Amino acid sequence: MALTKIFVTGATGFIGGSVLSRLLDHPDAKSFEIVALVRSNDKAQKLNTLGVKTVLGDYTSYELLTKAASEADIVIAMANSDDLPAANAILAGLKQRFEATGKAPLLIHTSGTAIIMDNALGLHGDHTIYSDLQSDELQALPETALHRNVDIALVNADKDGYVKAYLVTPGTVFGTATGPLVDLGIQNKYSMQIPIFVKASLARKRGGYIGAGKNVWSAASLSDTANLYTILFDAVRKDPDSIGHGKDGYYFVENLEYSAYEVAEAIGQALVELGVADTAEPSALSEEEPVQIFGNIWPFLATNSRARGDRSRGLGWKPVDGKDALFQNIKDNVVELSKLV
Repeated sequence: MALTKIFVTGATGFIGGSVLSRLLDHPDAKSFEIVALVRSNDKAQKLNTLGVKTVLGDYTSYELLTKAASEADIVIAMANSDDLPAANAILAGLKQRFEATGKAPLLIHTSGTAIIMDNALGLHGDHTIYSDLQSDELQALPETALHRNVDIALVNADKDGYVKAYLVTPGTVFGTATGPLVDLGIQNKYSMQIPIFVKASLARKRGGYIGAGKNVWSAASLSDTANLYTILFDAVRKDPDSIGHGKDGYYFVENLEYSAYEVAEAIGQALVELGVADTAEPSALSEEEPVQIFGNIWPFLATNSRARGDRSRGLGWKPVDGKDALFQNIKDNVVELSKLV
């Protein structure tokens, strides 16, 4: 059986490490040759013990990215979703692969539903809900929207015919990573959006939200998110033209919605149970606190981003984790992160 050559970026990240773990446990794993981009010799050596080949570098190692992509049948990009030079370096390599083989290689890229977020400042949850089937509406989003700079380049490359691009597009991804990479101490166990509020609340000893806490995001668990990558991976290997790609290649990842207030309240309840706070009722951050706590990214944390993964479900993806799982993960995060304070 011919080997399927796979190049993976973001392999030790929160999402990337979980996807890589599933590839290693895949029924066809013996037919995969997996190469991962890593920054350190320590990570490289530990991944080697799992049968993963490695290249040392980062997203500024453009020649390395191009070379690794040029040798791959499939690239799974799970690092910086906004780094256009790095994306162009990968596309250059994929174009070389196409010119050498006459067959368009496959690119599974990680974008994010920040492409559809607004600037609510926590004051409302009234926002358009976008389906991943709304290709024309998604292509009409402003070029200045987060992630769009890279997404546009990928869609254009797909249109040019030298690559087939599939854009996995999560909202909030919650959970705590487990698996062989975590056991080796090389994978990021936590996401960003929930823990950043947990850490802030531990510091102020009370749950908190920005504005009125009314902004709403779509979310899915890490397990459900990694499952979608696997289902998409299997589908594109079987018949890459049978499913949407390019401008029709967005795959939203969501199975619930939550408001910022709900998260703050859940954090508050966990703080009370830990004896850190006297009340579970969260409070609005003062005018100064958002910048003091979160820096310049604070408006991003107060946006709406509401999505529906209709195309994703059309692949046979069946997410199972809902709000109960989110609230349990918030509680777990509070307990774990309180040990680091």
